[in-house]
Amino acid sequence: MREWVCGCCGRWRVSVELIRGRYRYRLAHRYRPEFGGGANVVGEVATVAELEELLRRHAPVGLADLREAA
Repeated sequence: MREWVCGCCGRWRVSVELIRGRYRYRLAHRYRPEFGGGANVVGEVATVAELEELLRRHAPVGLADLREAA
């Protein structure tokens, strides 16, 4: 599974997952350990254009701010 994280704080993550034979981009927000950890899935989309719109609506980062996770 491929995953990208934001370069500023690492709390916004985008993963690419195969769901029912189709690839989906999943945007998740991870909470800091002092707030209990865990993740909140914000949304899933099928195209990069839809992912860009999802990021614009829900996250303070854009596609250019994401880097591949180690």
